[in-house]
Amino acid sequence: MAHAEATGDPRPLRVLFSMRNFWYVRIFEPVLRRLADRGHHVHILAERPERPENAAEWREAADALAAAYPTITYDWAPRSVEDGWLDLRVMVRLGLDHLRFLGPEYGDAPALGARARARAPRLIVDLADGPILGSAAGRRLLWLALRLIERAVPPDPDLTACIDAQRADVVLLTPLLDLGSEQFDVLRAARRRGVPSALCVGSWDHLSSKALIREQPDRVVVWNQTQKREAVEQHGFPPDRVEVTGAQCFDLWFDRAPSRSRELFCRHVGLDPGRPYVLYACSALFEGSPSEAAFVREWIAAVRAIDDGALRDASILVRPHPKRGFEWDDVDLSALPDVALWPPRGAAPLDDASQADYFDSMYHSAAIVGLNSSALIEGGIIGRAVHTVLLPEFYESQEGTLHFRYLIDGGLLRVARDMPTHLAQLATSVAGADAAVHHNRAFVEAFVRPGGLDVPATPALAAAIERLGRTPVPALGEAWWARPLRAALVPLARRTRGTFAQQLSRERR
Repeated sequence: MAHAEATGDPRPLRVLFSMRNFWYVRIFEPVLRRLADRGHHVHILAERPERPENAAEWREAADALAAAYPTITYDWAPRSVEDGWLDLRVMVRLGLDHLRFLGPEYGDAPALGARARARAPRLIVDLADGPILGSAAGRRLLWLALRLIERAVPPDPDLTACIDAQRADVVLLTPLLDLGSEQFDVLRAARRRGVPSALCVGSWDHLSSKALIREQPDRVVVWNQTQKREAVEQHGFPPDRVEVTGAQCFDLWFDRAPSRSRELFCRHVGLDPGRPYVLYACSALFEGSPSEAAFVREWIAAVRAIDDGALRDASILVRPHPKRGFEWDDVDLSALPDVALWPPRGAAPLDDASQADYFDSMYHSAAIVGLNSSALIEGGIIGRAVHTVLLPEFYESQEGTLHFRYLIDGGLLRVARDMPTHLAQLATSVAGADAAVHHNRAFVEAFVRPGGLDVPATPALAAAIERLGRTPVPALGEAWWARPLRAALVPLARRTRGTFAQQLSRERR
């Protein structure tokens, strides 16, 4: 077998991959396929979605993998209906997550703090705001107390039994860092049984905008040195336990050719092939943000009013974000000349056909515009000029996040703080699109493929998983104080049972 030659060990690994939901299958699909090709067995364990209508759609990628590889299986993560510790466990975790975003480094990121505060128990919010524990030292004491409780509360028994039944050689988790994440139970079970574990970072914002890694796996696998610095400085990870492999989710956009000519593509989406077009790629903005669909109409009107003839007469292709396609249900752009909305509600590039459509839309464009989306990174990989305009109404979704600043600081984005400057920059790109092809090289190499533009991330991540799966790690038992503290917490667990978790789930739906 190929993996035997690479590692010297002929034994296939049993890989358990815990995912927040099946949406993450598409992010790690290249690695899952490579592990299966190398003879390993992969079992995907996903949390049930809060909205049941998403379950079938999100599971399509897992269905396709299981059909192609008999060594890839999947299931829903079990949850005990008789778990008397559920509410207390969720309350404590969300309280700890809330405390993270009270730190000074998040002073310019109010939306992140507001999101965590809205989900945290009112008692913990009030304590953190109060006169006794509201200081930095007081909040530190509150954090330590909650952390002790978290470590004493037992993990879900049914989930623990499921982990035992898998007999995994290595446990992978993504994203792990969701607010109140239940995946910490998977990690605790693995660590107590001496199974090597790794957090596989799934997106460029996960380490900076979500929860702390309070229970540390044996490895954190990241895209680049920026994320490694986040893991070390923000989450307290030893540098030698953070491995940089590149961003495997972007491998499919390198060395790819368009599926059709520019003329055929333009006719396919309803644009004039004789004109250059600008691609506006919509974003998954924070909940409560202004309508991006309304902003796009204003943006189109501004483009059509500009004096520069090349930009004014350019075609415009608007691509909705699949998570906010509802914004476009009542929007009609048909009266606007040479403007196309395609696909009408957006579509995630999950299969070969949709990936080809998405790539073609970027490849044939003269420039790409967006607010804050991974499409900006993908456009940079393909070599297009990537633009954004920073407006006060979208501050929370742009500069109000830490990760968006990496695109600015890294030199990917052509940034403007007002519409006239943005349009002038965009006109320059439309007039000479080919001259900007190599502008993004330094950013892409540093952020997406730190091993070199010709070095894909997928083999590097698969190799890191194989190495970890063959590395013995000690089983970590309970601290001596955990059992007596747990006994003392039984009355509190009984008092909170049924009071929080189900209500929170209803509010999210």
